[in-house]
Amino acid sequence: MKLSLKRILSFTAILLFLIVLIFTAVYLKSVADYKRAVKETTFGSLDITEVPDGVYVGEYDVDFVYAKVEVTVQNGVITNIDILEHKNGRGSPAEVVVDRIIEEQKIDVDAVSGATNSSTVIKKAVENAVSVLQKSKTHFDKAEALGKAVGCRGQLCG
Repeated sequence: MKLSLKRILSFTAILLFLIVLIFTAVYLKSVADYKRAVKETTFGSLDITEVPDGVYVGEYDVDFVYAKVEVTVQNGVITNIDILEHKNGRGSPAEVVVDRIIEEQKIDVDAVSGATNSSTVIKKAVENAVSVLQKSKTHFDKAEALGKAVGCRGQLCG
């Protein structure tokens, strides 16, 4: 049984169409998950004055946007935020949000217009950096009782 060239081309076209359709569906699902993750991102009530002096690293990832930051806290004040890594589409203008956080001394500042998702991811990375130790107040008490410094990149240091 000999297949005609026309049948082979038809079969190939249908197969390619199905492959493209599957990849499109997977991509659209990823985009929907990303948008949902950004929309569902919330910020807790964090008292920065309670954060011990130190340098903390935090990150946040919603697949299409990722940020890793280094936050410096001195005397209960955020003095510096370095963006170590920021994977974004067109969201690089959002990087000025760290200046707003330092200026206002709070995490949930206004997002940068046109870069809302990246702004949200950067803010959450900052919150994750400084709230790692906030979540466990007994961790502070234990560290103080041991006479150790807290804040060496989110770890206990001797």
